[in-house]
Amino acid sequence: METLWFWLVAIMIAGYVILDGFDIGTGIVHFCVGRTESQRRRVLKSIGPVWDGNEVWLIAGGGVLYFAFPALYASSFSGFYLPLMMVLWLLIARGISIEFRNHLDSPLWRPFFDVVFTASSALLAIFYGAALGNVVRGVPLDKSGYFFLPLWTDFRPGAGTGILDWYTVLVGLLAFFTLTHHGALWLVLKTEDILQERAQKVARLAWYGVAGLTLIVTGVTFRIQPQVGDNLRAHPWGYVFPALALAGMFGSTRFRRRGDELKPFLASCAYIAGMLTSAAFGLFPYVLPSNTNPALGLTVWNSATAHYGLVVGLFWWIPGMALVAGYTVFVYRRFAGKVRLEEEGY
Repeated sequence: METLWFWLVAIMIAGYVILDGFDIGTGIVHFCVGRTESQRRRVLKSIGPVWDGNEVWLIAGGGVLYFAFPALYASSFSGFYLPLMMVLWLLIARGISIEFRNHLDSPLWRPFFDVVFTASSALLAIFYGAALGNVVRGVPLDKSGYFFLPLWTDFRPGAGTGILDWYTVLVGLLAFFTLTHHGALWLVLKTEDILQERAQKVARLAWYGVAGLTLIVTGVTFRIQPQVGDNLRAHPWGYVFPALALAGMFGSTRFRRRGDELKPFLASCAYIAGMLTSAAFGLFPYVLPSNTNPALGLTVWNSATAHYGLVVGLFWWIPGMALVAGYTVFVYRRFAGKVRLEEEGY
């Protein structure tokens, strides 16, 4: 049951990154694609009906994490307190910028909120990537299961490292290019004419960053976290996850070059899902490794709630997720198609 909940949490996090990822990516390319007020409104309108619903997946994933692995929740939310507060403020700034720019008809405030939207989206992508890098690398857990990390020290991974080191920065950059690519492909799907052409160009350039950093980060990860290589050697079927990521990465550029609109975006979704599930498979059974003493790491067994609670929770999780999935499908079908600029809205 603990293993099942581990994969349920991993899938929910992957779902959040896929859905809110193109929102964040759209924010990153907001100025690159939209050069005029009407073009920027079309960019925002492409995510307007869904962006706040997508962020609900972050709340749902956090709630499930708290329920299924309370020790992990307690340890990580105390050890990562500073970056979590920074992420919270970035989420607030991003939400405010999306909504307020349409309510303040001012030549000063609209550009200001556009800058906030782009800057907060870019920083969120980097912080999310750095967070994943910290989990993969491990943290200096003590015997009580807690730790503290400064924002940075000497930028070298090890027992005395900070939240930011050269490895977590690399993962942050990979996340930045991945979500930029993902958001640009979303705009290719949702826009037309000059906006679509610019989004195609951004997607093409971002893909090279994704491809190069994927190879670098993958190679470095085997050195930073030996558990990844051990799991792949012990369970060769796990290569299906990196294979999915590679298929998505190369499929996205192939479909894009053929002029498809939906398939490149779906391939990007597959790449993100493959990368995150590869990380989950490589770390298992750890949910938060220790980079000082592997025996002190938090696993699915020493951080999970009681077995009875996991069983009862599953019976509530199934109908709840069925409702969420149904609502998500309805919203995306309802607002499918190209965006059209109207007087009302973004």
